[in-house]
Amino acid sequence: MKKKTTVQSTQKKPLPKILKNKWYLYMTEFFAGMSVMAVELGASRLLAPYFSSSQIVWTIIIGTIMIAMALGNIYGGRSADKDPDPDKLYGRILIASVWIAAVPFIGKLAIAGIAGLLVITVNTNFLIWAAFITCMAVFVYPLFLLGTVTPSLVKYTVDSLDDSGSTVGTLGAFNTIGSIIGTFVPTFISIPAVGTAVTFLIFAGIMLLIGIIYFISSKTGAVKTAAASVLFIVCCFASPSMGFAFWEKGLTYEGESVYNYLQVSEDDSNVYLSTNVLFGVQSVYVKSGELSGMYYDYAMAAPLMTEKPDSADILVLGMGTGTYAKQCTTYFSDVTAEGVEIDDRITDLAREYFELPEDIKVTTYDGRAFLAACDKKYDVIMVDAYQDITIPFQMSSVEFFALVRDHLNENGVMVVNMNMRSDSADGINNRLADTISAVFGQVCTVDVKSSTNRELFASNNAHMLTLLRDNTEKLDNQALKAMMNTVQAELVPYVSGGKILTDDKAPVELLGMRVIDDIIQDELVYYKEQFKEKGIRGLLE
Repeated sequence: MKKKTTVQSTQKKPLPKILKNKWYLYMTEFFAGMSVMAVELGASRLLAPYFSSSQIVWTIIIGTIMIAMALGNIYGGRSADKDPDPDKLYGRILIASVWIAAVPFIGKLAIAGIAGLLVITVNTNFLIWAAFITCMAVFVYPLFLLGTVTPSLVKYTVDSLDDSGSTVGTLGAFNTIGSIIGTFVPTFISIPAVGTAVTFLIFAGIMLLIGIIYFISSKTGAVKTAAASVLFIVCCFASPSMGFAFWEKGLTYEGESVYNYLQVSEDDSNVYLSTNVLFGVQSVYVKSGELSGMYYDYAMAAPLMTEKPDSADILVLGMGTGTYAKQCTTYFSDVTAEGVEIDDRITDLAREYFELPEDIKVTTYDGRAFLAACDKKYDVIMVDAYQDITIPFQMSSVEFFALVRDHLNENGVMVVNMNMRSDSADGINNRLADTISAVFGQVCTVDVKSSTNRELFASNNAHMLTLLRDNTEKLDNQALKAMMNTVQAELVPYVSGGKILTDDKAPVELLGMRVIDDIIQDELVYYKEQFKEKGIRGLLE
């Protein structure tokens, strides 16, 4: 008969009765894994309004969280071997739960403080440094504490070497299943339903409850549980009350969707939509109906580059609040316009605050997927899906632009809003223009005054610019005619450098990061001068 090999225990006091039930230990592991993934996804939503949701920011989030978990695993294992007191493990869980509950509050303050510090200390890679330092300051510690859970639980669950493999495997399975649920629930349920702040509170509350159950059952840690509970309750009031743009007052709307942070503000003349609190405005609606001078006005040259501008059929990929479609239907008599917008909440806001007419159809879908499933052809297709550094690589490749070309009528025109102007030979704008030039025979660009936008027009009609000139002369609306004369005067034919983006290789995040870094540096000059002249008071003013 085989002798059972037991694991020598270094336990200084008997395990509480609740820990003799392995199911409680498995549930601890399950909820710890779930909370780690929920915090990771919550971190992306907390950072996105400030630093974008690009692959670069995701890399920073994943990297710092893995660092935290690795350090937690090491510390947890050594601590369990040296002093396997479960009070310490569940005490760490209480601390982690309170910290996670406070993240929506302290995280936003940390972002503001770190951004202010970096304004006066760094000259390059502002976003990378800001995102990395924020992650280290806000997320590493609570996830380090949760990283200690697994090695500690192994100490309490393994009774003998004979069943150690199955026991550790079961713990791993519970952790993995919890992680899966912690991935799907925030994305598809909690964040769209109740927001990022409450999502943090939900998962923090679960871990708090795990700790409280342990301490109540073991009849210890009354002070710990009471303090943690009080702090958690404080966080329940403080965290949801602080908006992402907490320094701004009188916002018309602030909320979240599955895809974006959303902010609507207005003044006497305009209504503004922003999906990012650091990188300006994404859409502007002029209440008077007049031209705004923004890129929408410049892009209205596209219908005039067709043979029948007043009856053009227009598709907008990246509809947003529908300003471009609405202006086209206003200034051209019989055009039809429709749009594709992946975020249906933006479409709702467009109807509610931006007076997007109900007869302008909006399809909730990815722009490229829409074209792949659509047989209809258009006279004008506008690509307006690039949002600060977040450029969908699948809508920047030669394959995508070929798909756009195939959905244009003969002599149709594509207009692309490139919202981060750059003159670098190897910058994102030139790479996009090179790629487009591989698909279209005629490509020209124009810079939008007083903004970072650049509009690109492309067609296989060699007479595109002649049509623009002739159709502009026929315009009755003098404001539109003046704007189109401005566009004509500043249009520049593009000469390709041959650097083409493909579905396989389109490093748009890194290319975009370079441009936005330059834009930020230009903006930071003012703040650095204020700090030099007035010190910290200058920044606060």
